[in-house]
Amino acid sequence: MPEIDTVTDDLELLIEAARNAGEIASPYWQADPQVWDKGGGQGPVTEADLAVDRMLHEYLLSERPDYGWLSEETVDTTSERLGRKRVFIVDPIDGTRSFIHGDRNWAHSLAIAEEGEVIAAVVYLPLRDRLFHAVKGEGAYLNDAPMMAGTRCDLDGATVLAPRQHLEDEHWRGGTPKFIHKYRPSLAYRLTLVAQGRYDAMFTFRKTWEWDVAAGTLILSEAGGQVTDLLGQRPVFNQPVPQLDGMVAGCPQLAQAILARLK
Repeated sequence: MPEIDTVTDDLELLIEAARNAGEIASPYWQADPQVWDKGGGQGPVTEADLAVDRMLHEYLLSERPDYGWLSEETVDTTSERLGRKRVFIVDPIDGTRSFIHGDRNWAHSLAIAEEGEVIAAVVYLPLRDRLFHAVKGEGAYLNDAPMMAGTRCDLDGATVLAPRQHLEDEHWRGGTPKFIHKYRPSLAYRLTLVAQGRYDAMFTFRKTWEWDVAAGTLILSEAGGQVTDLLGQRPVFNQPVPQLDGMVAGCPQLAQAILARLK
């Protein structure tokens, strides 16, 4: 366990950086920002993503020059970050498609990992004034109010955040449970909504980039939830290939029940 005062300082740094990111990104929203396709099925990137990434890279590493860096919008220097004790894992804008389409449900996702575990995390939705944050071992908070994940155990009737195609019978033993289906485009936001207790679980069967879920994983875990990959393994962050084998998250009993029903 890292020294709590140091990690608390790190959290304050992430909060300041996230608020700065919101100030940079928000003026681009609904202002027809320039958009490029990254190719290779990676989706779009906007000038707002790149502006936020530049600021975060400069600001965070100027404050913590001995930390490594992993961001969706920065070329990955794998050997450099793997050699650092702590590493920033950042998605400048999670939910870029929502940002482009004028939806409010996009977020800045910032985390610090140490030896494979996230120890400090922030997910910030500037247009909704929602700042989710956590330090390992210290609980999870929304705008400084403590959060607790729900305790629903039954699959049938559980409210889940997931892509609609993941609810097709082909994925489930004995057919799809009688979920109440909802969706949010940002993986980071989905995790924090489950942490808040507004939804019972979230899951994705696709390969999942670390920067999309690092911050949300700690926040939901600190709210009493369970987060694993599709094999039921705890996520390990700052890997040579920074991808996870999907994700299932919710209160422990419900998450285990979902894993048990998957084919």
